[in-house]
Amino acid sequence: MRNLKWVNGLAFLTSVLGVSVCGHADEYLNGIEWKEPAVVVPGENGGAPSDAVILFNGKDLSAWQGAENWKIDNGAMVSGKGDVRTKESFGDCQLHIEWSAPTPAVGSGQGRGNSGIFLMDTYELQVLDSYDNKTYSDGQAGAIYKQTPPQVNVTRAPGTWNIYDIIWTAPRFKEDGALASPAYITALHNGVLILNHFELKGDTPFHRPPAYTKHADRLPIRLQDHGNPVRFRNIWIRETKPVVGKAVKKPFLRDDKGNEKPIE
Repeated sequence: MRNLKWVNGLAFLTSVLGVSVCGHADEYLNGIEWKEPAVVVPGENGGAPSDAVILFNGKDLSAWQGAENWKIDNGAMVSGKGDVRTKESFGDCQLHIEWSAPTPAVGSGQGRGNSGIFLMDTYELQVLDSYDNKTYSDGQAGAIYKQTPPQVNVTRAPGTWNIYDIIWTAPRFKEDGALASPAYITALHNGVLILNHFELKGDTPFHRPPAYTKHADRLPIRLQDHGNPVRFRNIWIRETKPVVGKAVKKPFLRDDKGNEKPIE
C-alpha cells in the first residue's frame, strides 16, 4: 500500500497545481485569437527596418517642407534659416535620428549647438551640445523641454554623432477637446535609456506652463532652427500600432489529452 502522504501530495498537485499523474502540467490558454504579427526585416547598424518611412537618407530633402534654406553636406542635413517639417504626419511612432553639434564649439549654455525635435510639431525633445556645457537641467540634451531632464547625460563631443531612439505615444482628446490620455515618451541616447515612459504635462513652451490643446491625431515631425548649424542624418520612422486580438472564449486549461477545463 502506498504511503498516504504521497497519495495526498499527488492529489494536491493534480487538483491545485494542474500537474497530471504522469507529471505533465496543464496548458493555460487565454482564449484570445491573435492576428499573426507582420514580418519586418531589421536594419543593420542603426539602419532602417523594412517597414520604416525614410525621412532622410543623406541624399535629398524631399521629405521635408521649408527646407529651402537647409543644405546637405557630406551626407548630413545642416540646419539653416527656419524650422523644417515632414510632409507626412505621424501619431504613435518609433523615431530614429542622429545629430551632431557644430565644431569647433562656439558659445555656451543654450547658445551652443541648440536645436530640437518636435514630436507632432508640438512636443520638444531637446537637442543641445551638452558635452562639458552647463545649462538648466530641463533644457539640456535629451530633456523634454522645461518638463524633465534626461536621467543621465551621455552627450558625445561636438563633431561626433549622437543617436536618439524615441518611442512616442500620442495624446488622445475627447470630442469636447478635453484630454483623454496624455502623451508618453521613452527615449535612448547613444543606446542609454534617458526617458522611461515619461508622461508629458502638455506642450513645451519657454514662456508659460505646459498645457494640452486638442489637435489632430497625426501631425508632422519638426526640426528646429535655433541659429546653430546642427547636423542631422539617418532619420527614419515607424508607425506603431497595438497588437490585434479577439477573445473567442474564456481562459481555460487544456491537459495533455486535449481535454479543456474552464478556469473558475
